[in-house]
Amino acid sequence: MVEQKSLLVDIEDGHKLHLRYIAKPGSIGPVVFFMHGAVENGKIFYTESNKGLAPFLAEHGYRCFVGDLRGRGGSTPKIDSEATYGQTESILYEIPEMLNFIEQYTGSRAQYWVGHSWGGVLMNSVFARFPSEIQHVKACVYFGSKRSLYNNHPSKLLKANLLWFNVAHYYSKKYGYLPAKKLGWGSDDESLKSHAQSADWAQKNPWIDSDDGFDYSSVLQHIMLPPTLHIAGVKDKALAQPIDIKAFISESGNGIQELKIYGKTHGHQHNYGHIDMLTHKHARDDQFKDLLAWFDRFAVGGSSSQ
Repeated sequence: MVEQKSLLVDIEDGHKLHLRYIAKPGSIGPVVFFMHGAVENGKIFYTESNKGLAPFLAEHGYRCFVGDLRGRGGSTPKIDSEATYGQTESILYEIPEMLNFIEQYTGSRAQYWVGHSWGGVLMNSVFARFPSEIQHVKACVYFGSKRSLYNNHPSKLLKANLLWFNVAHYYSKKYGYLPAKKLGWGSDDESLKSHAQSADWAQKNPWIDSDDGFDYSSVLQHIMLPPTLHIAGVKDKALAQPIDIKAFISESGNGIQELKIYGKTHGHQHNYGHIDMLTHKHARDDQFKDLLAWFDRFAVGGSSSQ
């Protein structure tokens, strides 16, 4: 039996960050931290009826904490035209505050990290800013995570070049934030700043923070990150093709990093795309099982930095 509860983390100016705790009652298993991507929230990893990756891991004894960045999902208040925060704040404050709360709640730092799409970029950015965090993390798994887009598939030219890099800026300026949910572009909205910053990095610009000039890529070249499994879907043509993920791997420094592609030609039960790599019913028997094996592989001995 897996149970869920919502936890709120108080931060500045009355904002609250939402964490969904998913685990078996009384579990003392390893702690997993989940981070969603752009125009998303934490529900990419779970449903309230216990479907999805986080409940799957909870079934196997893990204690799961699924985060919602500021203004998204169950975090309050929601993003609107008054929102001045962006991804710099996510990296420097929001994710660290969630990690600190998890440690206070469980007595243990999160030992495994899981990201989807832009969530993987934010996680590696946190490692660059806070290298001491690496010693606590045994392994990471990133689903469809890339920083810059190198592929030239027609769907990428539509979704990224036309919509994300151009049309989205029009809507962001019109409304003071990107109403992605209203536009049917995703499950949640983006602040003006978070959209501008992520769009800048996705256009093959240097991995440098627009606020303070911090050079993430340069720092990561001298850091041994936790062992990271990168998952790609054969139908993910626009947002995370292998060429895009390999570029992210190469700029994420040293350490064990592996890429696996999921689709019928690779012996899997479904041709997975950017979203259903986490939501399809067959994912339990394909990438979810491989994630468990990845965690088990590095369960003893801590992260690769040790």
